[in-house]
Amino acid sequence: MKRHHIIKTILIFQALLIFASCKKALTEIPNNAIPTQDAIVDASTARAAIIGTYDAVQNYYASNYPTLGTITADNVIFNGTLSQYLQLDQNAIPPDNVITVAAYQGIYKAINSANSVIAYVPQVSDPLLTATEKNKILGEAYFIRALGYFDLGRGWGGVQLQLKPTTDLSALKGIKRSTLDQTYDQVLADLTKAEPLLPEDATTRNRAQQSTVRALRARLDLYRSQWADAENYATQVINNTKYTLVKPYKAFFTAPFLSTESVFELTFTANDKNSFWNLWYPSSLGGQFTLKPSDAIVAKLNNPAIGGTRNTLIAGSGTSVYGVLYNTSATSTDPSYVIRIAELYLIRAEARAQQGNLSGALADLNAVRNRAGVANSAAATQADVLQAIEDENSVEFAFEPHRWFDLVRTGRAGTVLGLTNQNYWLFPIPLSDILSDPDVTQNAGY
Repeated sequence: MKRHHIIKTILIFQALLIFASCKKALTEIPNNAIPTQDAIVDASTARAAIIGTYDAVQNYYASNYPTLGTITADNVIFNGTLSQYLQLDQNAIPPDNVITVAAYQGIYKAINSANSVIAYVPQVSDPLLTATEKNKILGEAYFIRALGYFDLGRGWGGVQLQLKPTTDLSALKGIKRSTLDQTYDQVLADLTKAEPLLPEDATTRNRAQQSTVRALRARLDLYRSQWADAENYATQVINNTKYTLVKPYKAFFTAPFLSTESVFELTFTANDKNSFWNLWYPSSLGGQFTLKPSDAIVAKLNNPAIGGTRNTLIAGSGTSVYGVLYNTSATSTDPSYVIRIAELYLIRAEARAQQGNLSGALADLNAVRNRAGVANSAAATQADVLQAIEDENSVEFAFEPHRWFDLVRTGRAGTVLGLTNQNYWLFPIPLSDILSDPDVTQNAGY
């Protein structure tokens, strides 16, 4: 995706929305609630709409959602005074915690943007919008909606399923919360629709395509303990020669963007910034140093037998050790790595181990370890292999939003984090949503 083209396209879409708001001024429709059917009318606006949908995903992955997946577990600790981060660090999260609220509402904004594309792009009749491109845009929207509901499900449990575009916040009223299984069923339905609509090419990594869909499907099946399907879809992605485990480890985040390590990443620009680095870097480098590697993960990363070359994820010394996942802090243009090929190897390893294929599981586990310069695992029993895979995930994705969700999905959050009350394995539904919608029930314990 050309960065200057993305910026230009988003500006065009925003301008169209402003123009539409001027035309509708006498109807007293708020500027932030322009009916999208008035904005998606031809090829250029359809293209702008899907770019705007990606932008909505970027907004919640730029800081809030990754923070929820890291500070709540044991690899990352809070280093500051802001109460919203302290609450997350201590797993004592009130329903008005600003980070959980922003993440939850940000995901719904991305879903609503995808809903608009799904609803109105099929109605566009423009010779410049070919059937192939229209299908691609629709496939991307279905994938983004699937990602949104998956991220909601693993964070908040079953949620309200809104599948039509809305123009105001009251549109969810009357829709009761679905179960987690029903929410994941919706994710599966959207992925099933997306896959045949999307192309596959040799270079694209920051827009959805067939392999991206299959990768999220593998993750979904892992979360649902559907081991054979998880193995199958992970294998399809691993067998795609466009993806490789890059060596040395740090190459995927210090080499040019769109590394062969990335299955799906979100692209940021100087005008559309990724602010996550700011929470990690010390003030001497322009950051806030709000998130900090725990002593335990620092010790693991610095242990050649565990971390290997992954010690490049940390910098600094003494009490000023900080996390380094992004190459450039000053420009805030680093991508957000949503799915890496290393995850697919570890998904397949876990799925194989659960099915009793320990040699296959160890082969995948060791592929990830060897890439980091770490020797083969000595695990022999099924329990030991599964524990080794859990440990490898923790180190491989030390500062990416995996650890918390992995511990919750495997039921290990109580043992590892001491969080024995399973009510707090889900985030609270925002208080504002509870107060405004009688159909929304709060998660137990909040």
